[in-house]
Amino acid sequence: MTSRIYIIEDDAALRRELAHLLELSGFEARCCEQFTHAAADALATNPDCVVLDLKLPGTDGHTVCRDIRARSSVPIIMLTSSNSEFDEVMGMNLGADDYVCKPYSPAVLIARIQSLLRRSSAGAASLRIEHKGVTLDVGAGAVSFEGKQAELTRNELKILHILMRNPGLVISRTEIMCDLWESDAFIDDNTLTVNVNRLRKTLGHLGVPDTFLVTRRGQGYMV
Repeated sequence: MTSRIYIIEDDAALRRELAHLLELSGFEARCCEQFTHAAADALATNPDCVVLDLKLPGTDGHTVCRDIRARSSVPIIMLTSSNSEFDEVMGMNLGADDYVCKPYSPAVLIARIQSLLRRSSAGAASLRIEHKGVTLDVGAGAVSFEGKQAELTRNELKILHILMRNPGLVISRTEIMCDLWESDAFIDDNTLTVNVNRLRKTLGHLGVPDTFLVTRRGQGYMV
């Protein structure tokens, strides 16, 4: 699927040049021409990456960056003719993912965009883990198997997540309880047993074999 890049640049010639460059590189380019609602307009296109100029009429790139980041984790590359370290630090603090100074090398800018898209895709993929036909969707808090899906409680999700992050390894009960403690979900030894049993039942209702979640007596659990 073609990645969508949204350009927020007030210089019309540069905007057209950048859009053409992106399209030649296999991207779909959309452009902002009215900057009053630049953040909302950008997000309305559901972009895969935003290329954002620092100097904009009636507003500025820092404000737009902050407004986008408040509502989305879409990768943002900021463009600027300034070599001020302050501008770069402020942009990064407001949520920009990268910073490119003008005049930029077209090849370098494309490479930066591709790198951000790869990182973003890898991050999204890490929210879905598959093992032995079982798929855990961390973002949705759900587990699926052979076309059936079930929602998990917070504790069940944390337990299955730590086990599926470490397939084939025995995870001790202490380590699991520490992981749950870190998530502000207090849990003692007996409560862990109850939650593991509930998780087993949830997996069983989906048709997951009993051998998927294994108990190692005196050691812990593994998948």
